[in-house]
Amino acid sequence: MKNTSFKNILIAPLNWGLGHATRCIPIIKQLEERGFVPIIASDGMALILLKMEFPHLLALELPSYQIEYPTNGKDFKWKIIKNAPKMGVAIKNEKKLVKEWTLQYNLVGIISDNRLGVFNKNVPSIYITHQLNLLTGNTTWLSTKIHQFVINKFNECWVPDTSELVNLSGRLGHLKQSNSGIKYIGALSRFKKISIPKQFDLMVLLSGPEPQRTVLEVKLMNEIKCFKGAVVFIKGIVQEQQVVEQQEHVLVYNFMNALELEEAMNASNLVLCRSGYTTVMDLSKLEKKAFFIPTPGQFEQEYLARKFNAQKIAPFSNQDAFKIEMLKRTEKFSGFLNFTDFKVDWKQLFCLFERE
Repeated sequence: MKNTSFKNILIAPLNWGLGHATRCIPIIKQLEERGFVPIIASDGMALILLKMEFPHLLALELPSYQIEYPTNGKDFKWKIIKNAPKMGVAIKNEKKLVKEWTLQYNLVGIISDNRLGVFNKNVPSIYITHQLNLLTGNTTWLSTKIHQFVINKFNECWVPDTSELVNLSGRLGHLKQSNSGIKYIGALSRFKKISIPKQFDLMVLLSGPEPQRTVLEVKLMNEIKCFKGAVVFIKGIVQEQQVVEQQEHVLVYNFMNALELEEAMNASNLVLCRSGYTTVMDLSKLEKKAFFIPTPGQFEQEYLARKFNAQKIAPFSNQDAFKIEMLKRTEKFSGFLNFTDFKVDWKQLFCLFERE
C-alpha cells in the first residue's frame, strides 16, 4: 500500500563495521526534527544498531554486499576484487528493491551512505562519502575514477568534513578540481562533549569487519593485562542483549548504545581504537586523545593514521607491532580539537526533498 501521508526519506548506510550507520544517526535526527519520516535500510550489524537507536522507525533489509575481510591485511585489495561479482549481484538487487520501495512508500528522497545501488532517477538521491579519492595503493587512480562514476549517478554528494584547509579527511575528501555537486556538511558525530569526572584511564573501542575485529580483540585483551589503570573495553559486537563483565581492572562490554558510549568516551582520558573516519569525527567532537591501530591493509585507515601522526595529533602502530607501552607516546601529542566547528544549514540541505 502506498503511503502518501508523510515525507518519507530512505536512509541506507553500508554495513562495513558500524561507522557508516553511526554517522547517519545525526542525519536521521535532523530529518525527524524537520518533519520528514526516515525509513532505515541496511543489513547485518548496521541494521541492528539503527533499529536499537530508532525502534519507532520502519526498518527494511537490503542485500548484503558479502564483504569478506582477509586474515592477512596484505590480501585486502585482491579479496575485494575476488568478491566483486557477489557485490555486483547485491547492488543489482538493491536497485530493484529501491525502485519498489520508491512507489510503495512514496519516497520524496533517498540518502545512501556508500551503498552504490541505493538511488532512483525519479527521486532526489544523495550519496554520502568521505572518500572522493578512493585509496587502493597503486590502483588509486582507477578506484577513484570508478567511484566518481558512481557518485555522478546521484543528485548530490555530501562529504562529512569542511572544504577548509584545516580539515579531518585530508586527501580522501578533497579533489584538486571543484565539483558543484559536492557539498561539505561538516564532521558528523552523534556525540556531545560533556564535563564529567574521569572514570577510566583508557577506553578500548573496537570496530570494523571480521576477522580483523576479533584478531585485535584477542591481542588487546592480552596487552591490557599489563596496563596500570582503569580500562573500559567495548568489543563492538552488537547483539540483542548487552553483556557487561568486570575482569579485574577492565570493565568489558559487548556493545554500548549511543548515550552510554558518549558518557564513557567523555569519562575516559585516552581512547585506543581503529583510525576509521567516523571514529576520527567522534574524537574531534569530544576533543579526545587517541592512539590508533589501523586495520591491516585498509588504505584509508592507514592514510588517516599517518596523517594525524605527522600532525602530532595522535600516534599509531601497526597491529602486529603494537605493545601497551606505546600508549606513553600520546603524552607528546596534542590530541584532537574540535577544529571542524562547522554550522550545518540542514534546512538548506534538505530543501532538495521539498516538493508539492
